[in-house]
Amino acid sequence: MSDERPGVLDGAIPPQDNTKLFGHEEAEIFLAQSYRSGKGHHAMLIEGPEGIGKATLAFRFANHVLSHPDPASAPERIGDPDPASVVSRQISGGASHNLLHLSRPIDDKTGKVKSAITVDEVRRAGKFFSQTSGTGNWRIVIIDPADDLNRSAANAILKILEEPPKRALFLVLSHAPGRLLPTIRSRCLPLKLAPLENEALRWALENLGVSPGQGNEVLSAAKGSVSEALKLLNYGGGEIIEAYRQVLSADGPAARKAMHRLADALSGKDSDTIFGFFLSHIGDDIIERARAAALDGSISTAERLARLHSETTERLNVSQAYNLDRKQTLITILGELKQQLSA
Repeated sequence: MSDERPGVLDGAIPPQDNTKLFGHEEAEIFLAQSYRSGKGHHAMLIEGPEGIGKATLAFRFANHVLSHPDPASAPERIGDPDPASVVSRQISGGASHNLLHLSRPIDDKTGKVKSAITVDEVRRAGKFFSQTSGTGNWRIVIIDPADDLNRSAANAILKILEEPPKRALFLVLSHAPGRLLPTIRSRCLPLKLAPLENEALRWALENLGVSPGQGNEVLSAAKGSVSEALKLLNYGGGEIIEAYRQVLSADGPAARKAMHRLADALSGKDSDTIFGFFLSHIGDDIIERARAAALDGSISTAERLARLHSETTERLNVSQAYNLDRKQTLITILGELKQQLSA
């Protein structure tokens, strides 16, 4: 099962179309009951690792609110959206006058998704509120994810959060809330979601048409994330992890050959998804090695790896900002990692 919408992984269901959510029962109960009480916060910061269902939860809650505009008469639980309902059809088609989904826009020149949510996108929220100010309906903005807001866009969102319109609801999604402006975090009520337990992840994958056997193969490596599982299954993530292990275990010419082979695989055309997957994996690996070193009492090694993690992140940011050669950047990072691990 695949979708042609930009940014949607092969095999995934776009969150605005997804009628099922696995796990996060307590979060759903909290959202439903806080809304029903009439005392819900105007801005929810839904945080947790990527691919665990944050966007699906946000769209389910938006559907719940727009389907039951009177909080006092709303159900105590959030039910599965009815795809045939007017509200669901409007949300799915991006035609709801009461819901605005802010995410990274498409670059008209390249046809690709931009690297950030721009201030022009946030201005759409201002227009959205001004056009619907007299309707008396709930107006919901989903920021997906707020981590992608550039500085100007983040400041623009902050101004709206500081003086929210009446009957406005902000669902702010974040994979890494620590990177958001503290002032944005302070104006939101945090709702933390945990990675999926294996049983919930297995159900979620089966709902996407993944066979039980395939799903079981990736459970441990997916870290409770549906998107990680799909990258392992449909984007060659498992092969990339194995190639990375070969780089670290090889020496001399064999290591250099393995580096170039891996860098080639991550630098090819349309490799953005697997490239992002690898960056996340290598970052997690360095952090885990630093943690293990600290637990073993090797503080100097832990500090050295922590610095490497920061330097690697900075190098990647510079590379992406200036559109430097991806292959050479990867070879440099892999070489530095091997050097640090052998020190």
